[in-house]
Amino acid sequence: MQQYETVIVLTPLLSEDVAKEAIAKFTKVLTDNGAEIVQEDNWGLRKLAYPIQKKNTGYYHLTEYRAPGELINKLETEFRRDERVLRFLTIALDKNAIAYNEKKRSGAFNKKPKAQEAAQ
Repeated sequence: MQQYETVIVLTPLLSEDVAKEAIAKFTKVLTDNGAEIVQEDNWGLRKLAYPIQKKNTGYYHLTEYRAPGELINKLETEFRRDERVLRFLTIALDKNAIAYNEKKRSGAFNKKPKAQEAAQ
C-alpha cells in the first residue's frame, strides 16, 4: 500500500458542524475501502491565494493515509460529486516525504535552538 496526502478546501459558507460532517464522510470512504488513516489535520478557515467561485476563504483539511492505488479514483470521484468541495489535491508520498512528515509529527521542527533557550 502506498502512502498519500490529500488536502481539501471546503466552501466557507458551511458551519463548522457541516464542515466536520463533510470531512467525516470522506474519511469514512477511505476507511470503508481499506485505507489506514495516519494523521488528520484541520487547518480551519484560511484565505485563498485567488478567488474560487467568488469566494476568498475556505476550510482547509489535510489527511495523510495508506491506501491501495485504486481507492484514489473513488475518493476523488466523491470530491467531484460533493458541491461543498472547492478544490482538492492528492499526492503520493515518497520515502523522503514520509520521513519528513514523521519528524514533523514528533515535533522535531518546533524545538528552539539551544542558543535561543539560553537567552530566555
